Amino acid sequence: MLMHVQEVVMKSLICTFAAVCLILTSHAVMAEKSVEGRRQVVLESNQVTVSFDVGGGSLVDFHFNDTGLNPFMWNFPEAGDKKPRPMGHFICFDRWGQPSANEEKNGMPYHGEASQVDWTVNSAPVSRNGKITATMSCRLPMGGMTLERTASLSEKSPVLEVRELITNVNKLSRVYNIVQHPSIAPPFLDENVIVDSNAWKGFMQETPMPTPEEPTIYWPQIAYKGKLVDLGRLTDDHNPAVTSFVFRDGTEYGWVTASNPAKGLLVGYIWNLKDYPWLSIWRNTADGKPAARGLEFGTTGLHQPFPQILEKMTIFGNTLCNYLDADQSVEKSYVTFLAEIPRNFKGVGEIDYSNGSIVIHERDGGTNTIRINY
Repeated sequence: MLMHVQEVVMKSLICTFAAVCLILTSHAVMAEKSVEGRRQVVLESNQVTVSFDVGGGSLVDFHFNDTGLNPFMWNFPEAGDKKPRPMGHFICFDRWGQPSANEEKNGMPYHGEASQVDWTVNSAPVSRNGKITATMSCRLPMGGMTLERTASLSEKSPVLEVRELITNVNKLSRVYNIVQHPSIAPPFLDENVIVDSNAWKGFMQETPMPTPEEPTIYWPQIAYKGKLVDLGRLTDDHNPAVTSFVFRDGTEYGWVTASNPAKGLLVGYIWNLKDYPWLSIWRNTADGKPAARGLEFGTTGLHQPFPQILEKMTIFGNTLCNYLDADQSVEKSYVTFLAEIPRNFKGVGEIDYSNGSIVIHERDGGTNTIRINY
């Protein structure tokens, strides 16, 4: 009888312990969900939720759990459409922009294959050492390259670290490009959004070859067709639509932010300029209102096929493509984050960044300072 009671008590304790563990972990780690039939890998903490779409690998959702406002609501498909597609923050890999005429005949898509293929979920989200981490990968059928992504969400802060391992699995060496293409859209994006960066000088993509860098422009206010345009703002006219920039010599990290004070939200990116020396800003309007803004950082700033890129080679001393030998790999990374901001926030003047800390300083004499430790 005593043995039977002990067994019952032990089983009860085990069940209780398992239930407690489930409660503690179920909110922090969610492996996968289906959104209108599309598979998504989900990382969730007590503060924020991050989702990656498996059909194309895009980061499609990053929001505070108490508000639900997602900046990356760009190019979402119609209900029932399960085909891979670029959405939200997608990657342009193995190129940025259009293929050559012959490559297009052979089936190479615009911006490369990475957002046009189904990705493989290598490991579901797990909680370890204060981070929720998942891995996923893709293989480019024509490009002959692979990319393995490790995404780690801080359990205590709205910060996501992404590392991507690029491998050339061709038998021969290859030139390639990779551009991160975060695309913000309504309802986060409206006339109140302010885009800030520590970018320096650049050029307009509409300027034709062979000297697209003439005239040189400087972030953020530029002269365009007889008027002054603030690239940090967007209302009813998106021209010039695409501009590309480098950073001052000696700068270690690039950063770009989009702030909407009226909605109390800021989204930002930080990356090492050795990985991604270029920032390109895409602006798009529809029906006289902001429709999309691309905060694109990558290995190139020239929106041309490889023949034109290899003819040009550099602009402002920065290379326009990368190279990998056969079977060679390289890792690149970035950090993206959210922050709550007051309604009187003027925008970002500077960001101090070190491993584990992001400090956002308000511009134009503003006194708001936001510190994020992760």
